[in-house]
Amino acid sequence: MELSLPAWLGALCGMIVAAVIYVPGIRIIERRLRAANVPETLEQRSAFEDKLSVMRRVLLGLAIAVLAVAGYWIGNMLAGTLGGTGG
Repeated sequence: MELSLPAWLGALCGMIVAAVIYVPGIRIIERRLRAANVPETLEQRSAFEDKLSVMRRVLLGLAIAVLAVAGYWIGNMLAGTLGGTGG
């Protein structure tokens, strides 16, 4: 694994894209889940909110992990093609 500046910048860009996509995406998902599942009691509401909290964290973690790796790979690939390391 090569630790080049373009690869790290690509990973940073991937993380930023993940955060930007996360905000509207989580709102849409939350709105649909709330409309589909209307808790009746206080215990059900609490359990539902706990599940939503876990879902938010998992989605953010997966988005950051996947897009950071994709950005790292793209940055590394571009560094190789633009760097001109013909051997």
